[in-house]
Amino acid sequence: MPHYDLSADELAAYRPQLPRPDDLRQFWEGTFDEAAAWPLHAAFSAVDTGLTVIDTYDTRFTGAGGATIRAWLHLPANRSTAPLPTVVEYVGYGGGRGLPHERHLWAAAGYAHLVVDTRGQGSAWSVGHTPDPAPDGGQPAYPGFATRGIEHRDTYYYRRVYTDAVRAVQAARAHPAVDRQRVAVAGSSQGGGIALAVSALADDIWAVMADVPFLCHFRRGASITDREPYAEIARYLRVHRDREHQVFSTLAYFDAAALVTDSAAPALFSVALMDQVCPPSTVYAAYNHYRGPKQIRAYPFNEHEGGEGHHQIQQLRWLADRAADTPLRQV
Repeated sequence: MPHYDLSADELAAYRPQLPRPDDLRQFWEGTFDEAAAWPLHAAFSAVDTGLTVIDTYDTRFTGAGGATIRAWLHLPANRSTAPLPTVVEYVGYGGGRGLPHERHLWAAAGYAHLVVDTRGQGSAWSVGHTPDPAPDGGQPAYPGFATRGIEHRDTYYYRRVYTDAVRAVQAARAHPAVDRQRVAVAGSSQGGGIALAVSALADDIWAVMADVPFLCHFRRGASITDREPYAEIARYLRVHRDREHQVFSTLAYFDAAALVTDSAAPALFSVALMDQVCPPSTVYAAYNHYRGPKQIRAYPFNEHEGGEGHHQIQQLRWLADRAADTPLRQV
C-alpha cells in the first residue's frame, strides 16, 4: 500500500476545524450524572491462570445503564505493599478482554494492568464477556458498531462505551493495589480512540498512550477510506441519503479529535502512514488538537498494525520516565 493521505509536512500541520457542539460539556456531565445513579460495585475475584509471576482478578463493575462490565486486573505477584502505577487498557474494534493469560505486558513491567471489555464486542479476534443491553430501540444500523443508535446522541453506541471506559478508571482506583494518582489509559485503534476520549472526560488521568487511534475526525475518515469501521458510516449514508446532517451532528459529541482539546495529561501517540483503517490525517487531527504535553511516533511503511513490538519498547521507556518524574505521593 503506497502513501495515499497528506504528505508528512501537511500531516504535521494538519489541524482542521472540527465541529464542537456548544453543549458538549453539559452533555457529558449529564451522561456521567446519569451513570452515577448506579453504584460502581467494583469486585475483584482471583482466578487461577497457571502463571506464577502474575496475579489475575476477574473484575466486574457497573457501567452505563447499570450494565455489568467485565475486565481482567493483572498485578505482579511479588509486588511490594506500595500502590502501583496503573495502565487501564481498552481493546481494538471487535475484540474483547481475551482469556486471562493472554495480555500481561504492563503487569510484567511492574504496573497494575486493567484490560477492559468493550460491551457487545469480542467475537472478531479475541474473546469478550460483556453483552450490550442496547437501549437504542433497535434502530436500523449498518452491520458493526459504528452506526448503532447513530440517529441521536443519547442512543449512540459510543455514549455507552465511553461511559463504561470512564467507570473502568474508577473501578481500577477502587483496588488497594492501585495508586489512584497514577492511572494511565492506553489502547490501539478503537482502544486508542477510547483512551483519548477518557483523557478528556475522566478526572486526573496521569498519562495517555494512543496507538493508531480510531474515533477521530469521523467525517474525514468516512470520506477517504473504504475500510471498516469508518466505512460503516459511509455505507449507512449511502442508503440513508437524507441523514447526513443528523449523523455527523451525533458524531460531533464523540469525536476524540475534538474532545482532546480538554485533555491535559502527557500523551504518547503513534501513527502508521500507510494505514487505510485509521488514515494518518485522522490521527494527526487528534494529535494536533491535543492540549496537553504530547509526542508522536510515525511508522512510515506500516499499515494498521502500526509499530507493534517496536512501539511497545517506546511505550515502556516513555511510561517509565513518566513514573520516575511522578513518584508515589503520600496521602
